[in-house]
Amino acid sequence: MKALRHLVLAASVTVLTACASTTPYQPASKPGGYDGYSQTMLDNSRARITFGGNSLTDRDTVENYMIYRAAEMAVERGFDTFALVNRDTEKNSRVNISPAYNYGLGRYDPYFRYSFFRPRLGWSAFDRFSYFRRPYRSRGFGFMGYANDPFHNDFNVRETTKYRATAEVVFGRGGVPGADNTFNAREVLANLGPTIVYPAQ
Repeated sequence: MKALRHLVLAASVTVLTACASTTPYQPASKPGGYDGYSQTMLDNSRARITFGGNSLTDRDTVENYMIYRAAEMAVERGFDTFALVNRDTEKNSRVNISPAYNYGLGRYDPYFRYSFFRPRLGWSAFDRFSYFRRPYRSRGFGFMGYANDPFHNDFNVRETTKYRATAEVVFGRGGVPGADNTFNAREVLANLGPTIVYPAQ
């Protein structure tokens, strides 16, 4: 039983460590996912390549990993160069709000529903008990009352941002006709290689 407990603890630490690090250079769990690269061949010399990162992976890293994958594919398919066409980087931002502390219950209220923002007072919340009131318990008489406190900052607001870079890539030999942004595949691999972080073994 104790050995099983240690095994579960070790697995939990591994998961938490993985979640607290940038997205490594690896295949995504699904096409267009935010945990690695994915690609679709459009014809023999053209592909659509995507790299998505988690909220700890910055924009430059996401774009460099997408370009690195394009260079890898070029060499794997016997090409020397590649060009990026219709290149785009998508920004996905999300606001996370932690539960409000309920003074009547003496704990964080899982029924917290709504929040609003006032420029001078910051974020505030409505709870399930009242529209513009928060509950408190009177110590003297032991009954539930209400305190007018609509703008109390008793929870956290955190914005997380994830990036996903996508490009249509045209492969070539000795250059891509009509393309201004042509890359030498082997030079890209040599220059970006030292910055690539692979999954921990």
